[in-house]
Amino acid sequence: MIELTLPWPPTVNTYWRMWRNRMVISDGGRKYRKAVWEQVIQQALGKRVRNRAVVTIQAFRPDNRRRDLDNLLKAVLDALTAAEVWDDDSQITDLRIYWGPDIGGYLKVSIVDTGEDDDGRDQSRTSD
Repeated sequence: MIELTLPWPPTVNTYWRMWRNRMVISDGGRKYRKAVWEQVIQQALGKRVRNRAVVTIQAFRPDNRRRDLDNLLKAVLDALTAAEVWDDDSQITDLRIYWGPDIGGYLKVSIVDTGEDDDGRDQSRTSD
């Protein structure tokens, strides 16, 4: 299991920008990716998900304003991919996000490698 405390992400509304007729990650998005990469190095150095994954995110709002939980996911999952926690966020087969009880402006992320590959086979078993 990998457990991380990550900074509050930019919303999907501010994550992308148009540049020369192309959608690119905004400055804020690139800064967020770097911050997540630094936290992964500090908190989970050497840990990596190789198989299917179950991800749980507890989001602690930065303030009491109303927010949509689904706007948080894109930046977080893309940043974890960029930090090489897994090969691709398509490995996630079970995803849960919910509000934490307190104000704080951060996320608690739990990632469990199920041990099953993309075909549903248990990779922890040895073959005869």
